[in-house]
Amino acid sequence: MNFRTVVLTISLSFVLFACGEQKKEAPKAPPPEVSVVETTVEDVPLFLEFVGETFGVKDITIRARVEGFLEGMHFQEGSAVKKGDLLYTLESQPFEEKVATRMSSVAEVKANLAKNKGDLDRYVPLAKINAVSKSDLDAAQAAYDASLSSLEAARANLRAAQIELSYTKIYSPIDGIIGKTQAKVGDFVGKEPSPVILNTVSQVDTILVTFFITETQYLEFTRFKAKNDPAEQADDGDDKFELILVDGSVYGHKGGLDFVDREVNTTTGAMLVQATFPNPEKLLRPGLFTKVRVQVRVVKDAIMIPQRSVMEIQGLHNVFVVDSNDTIQTRSIEVGNKVGSSWMITEGLQAGEKVVYEGLQKVKDGVTVRATIVDIEPTGQDKK
Repeated sequence: MNFRTVVLTISLSFVLFACGEQKKEAPKAPPPEVSVVETTVEDVPLFLEFVGETFGVKDITIRARVEGFLEGMHFQEGSAVKKGDLLYTLESQPFEEKVATRMSSVAEVKANLAKNKGDLDRYVPLAKINAVSKSDLDAAQAAYDASLSSLEAARANLRAAQIELSYTKIYSPIDGIIGKTQAKVGDFVGKEPSPVILNTVSQVDTILVTFFITETQYLEFTRFKAKNDPAEQADDGDDKFELILVDGSVYGHKGGLDFVDREVNTTTGAMLVQATFPNPEKLLRPGLFTKVRVQVRVVKDAIMIPQRSVMEIQGLHNVFVVDSNDTIQTRSIEVGNKVGSSWMITEGLQAGEKVVYEGLQKVKDGVTVRATIVDIEPTGQDKK
């Protein structure tokens, strides 16, 4: 081996040694940062929710009770009306003519009655002195009695004609809000195919909400109510129901149970339930679809964690738990009810354990992490 070869060999050894030293001294990657929630125990109320529909405490349909052309509409659609306010007028000429005819009949019968009364008054003293036969007196009495009956019938016919005439003016039966009219001025109403129902007036200072519950839900709610306060079973006015509006907000007034239908529908297996809610601000209107929520039980010492912390694979649920050495452990759990955006954990976790909340994609079993505890509201949102 010549001198040049030796020099190259030594140089190469130094290069390889330096590379080895650089590789050995390369810094380790820092442990991944994750957010965790610390489990606690709390008493958690559980609720049932149902889809309901709202109705006015009174929804009165306005109908034309006689046939005729609609001549006038005396309200603003969608406005508040008072009991006795004039709403519609129908053509009245045919009914006025009928009333006039019946009045003429009454006058005619009265005239005949007066004549028969006069005849009878003359016959009575004459019959006493045998100036007229008894048969003539009986005929005069019969004619007078028949005239009285005819007058009563004529007056009844007149009253009926006057009632029909009164139907040509339609008044509001209650205080409330009137809707859109189903007929316009000039329409022939009171007979198909024209609308029979002209409008609806709703009293909305109180709102009724109807919904359906299953047999199981009915038993669960009834048992909870009896267990917590048996005296309330007969108190239908107890305010236990909450109303969730379509925008997700909770209505500001609680409602009470109005009635539960007497039977379960054998076809659907559901029962009709109605609750009553005060509506002083007139926020609610008939025809709204809402959710009705009612508490059915309270779970003592429950553990709740955000749903986003739970991994589900083929029906099995797991979470990542950070132990005292900041090491990840995969833990199998059993879940119960969902409350908001949280799971109730029935098995697999104890109070005080740290469950990964954010950064699940960064970790796996056995990895050391840097954990930061965050506070989570029951809805699963970070506290500000």
